[in-house]
Amino acid sequence: MSFHSTAAQLATLASEGGEHSGNHESLSPLLTGGGAFVALLLLLWITTRFNRDR
Repeated sequence: MSFHSTAAQLATLASEGGEHSGNHESLSPLLTGGGAFVALLLLLWITTRFNRDR
């Protein structure tokens, strides 16, 4: 088995993917990233409220 035939088989296997390909059409990268950003900003705001010098 040569490197070329192994690479070709892996490329075919990766492109087929089956039903467990990992890419889910309903998840938008922009929405996911935006939600994570908002969550982190909220956590930062909460942390700074509790960390005030009294």
